[in-house]
Amino acid sequence: MSSTAAALPTADRHDVAAALRDALLRAEFTSDGLLDLLGAPAYAALARSETVPALRATRGDSPLETLVRLFLLQQPVPRARLAEVLPLDACLDGGWLRPSGDEVAAVVDVRPYGGPDGEDWYIVSDLGCAVGGAGGIGSREEGVVLGVGGASMTLAGITVRTPVASALDLGTGSGIQALHAAQHATQVTATDLNSRALHITALTLALSGVRAADLREGSLYEPVGEATYDLIVSNPPFVISPGARLTYRDGGMGGDDLCRTLVQGAGEHLNEGGYAQFLANWQHVDGEEWTERLRSWVPRGCDAWIVQREVQDVTQYAELWLRDAGDHRTDPAEYAARYDAWLDEFEAHKVRSVGFGWITLRKAAAAHAEPSVVVEEWPHPVEQPLGEAVRAHFARVDWLRTHDDAALLEASFRLSGEVVQEQVGLPGAEDPEHVVLRQGRGMRRATKVDTVGAGFAGVCDGTLSAGRILDAIAQLMGEEPVLLRDRTPAQIRTLVEQGFLEPVADTAG
Repeated sequence: MSSTAAALPTADRHDVAAALRDALLRAEFTSDGLLDLLGAPAYAALARSETVPALRATRGDSPLETLVRLFLLQQPVPRARLAEVLPLDACLDGGWLRPSGDEVAAVVDVRPYGGPDGEDWYIVSDLGCAVGGAGGIGSREEGVVLGVGGASMTLAGITVRTPVASALDLGTGSGIQALHAAQHATQVTATDLNSRALHITALTLALSGVRAADLREGSLYEPVGEATYDLIVSNPPFVISPGARLTYRDGGMGGDDLCRTLVQGAGEHLNEGGYAQFLANWQHVDGEEWTERLRSWVPRGCDAWIVQREVQDVTQYAELWLRDAGDHRTDPAEYAARYDAWLDEFEAHKVRSVGFGWITLRKAAAAHAEPSVVVEEWPHPVEQPLGEAVRAHFARVDWLRTHDDAALLEASFRLSGEVVQEQVGLPGAEDPEHVVLRQGRGMRRATKVDTVGAGFAGVCDGTLSAGRILDAIAQLMGEEPVLLRDRTPAQIRTLVEQGFLEPVADTAG
């Protein structure tokens, strides 16, 4: 528990939170308001924990500038000036602010956050810990609660946002995933090992004008017993480290055991058709395929889509998280000792690198005997939000399950939006070496196809069955239609699985 736990605002004064929210909105202390005030470069710098550009942009005395200095730059402001902007006595009484002579200082960081549909939300976190930046977090206390970082936003973006009855945010931190889930889940449960995080989540929800969640303290699935949910999300403390120094990031189990345990346990807590979505780190171990390691994590009865987004060798990984904790600013001998301990840990377990990515599970219907488990590497840029792309992936999995090759040839397809064709070859060559189809949206995949595959995709507009299109291609190419029908379904399946083709309807082809 952090020694500063007593400094948090009270979580049961919803009247104070509501009055503070109204005042923040009146002053345009919102994401859009900050962008207008600071300008894009200073706004982006603030997201990197670089405050000098924002300081230069807030030298005036407007209500918005006053609030930026108070909550985002952690500077005391004159009491008389703040009384004109906020319900000062209520905020002092509720613990949001503390007196400092003739000035007033913030107790927590309050940062505007724009919701997916233009909502004006606020993320509460410990002072100096809203974002990390190159210099590391602003506190090294064990129970520190961070705000919204890149990982949190990634998870929020990939989460499937269909309406559900129940959602579980496991390891809620500052409450960002619970905040999103509250928009499409009837009941949200949020858990955390750190009671301070639960307190801050309650503040985040209240200040954002969102109904309270069911907050439960404890590790992994222990706080929820045998309860099941339609959606489980978690940005867990996935860092693989020697020991558990920082609650917000270090798993506290050996290697990647925490992530494995989290994923394997999800199957028992999902309702049929429900999704569990995680960010995770995993070890690349000598003599073991990383894809098989992750396949072994998938619980029985679940389909899975696992995407590795990045791989770092053990030295890069150790340096990243040493810097995150601010260890590079400590005594050089202490830094070297911590670095050495990290490499000892990896060497003992034959770990050569660490992968980072997304894991999505879906509880399959009981009738599906064979699960679909896709494990892939895709380090290239994608277009967020991806929640709908994730949902569509599993919808295509279901469609392919129920269509053998004969049924596939009877079906009709439509080329997905913003797919382009690229031909790659030497300048002046009569024929390209290969043809690539590339998506402009979502995962932005690229896949090689042969001449038949390219011609087939280009004709798909939903009006003709696959079989009839292949017969026409066979006639143009002088091939035997039966042979083309035999060898092409596998390529069509790949194009459907990866989202280049969308099934439209079954036709009598």
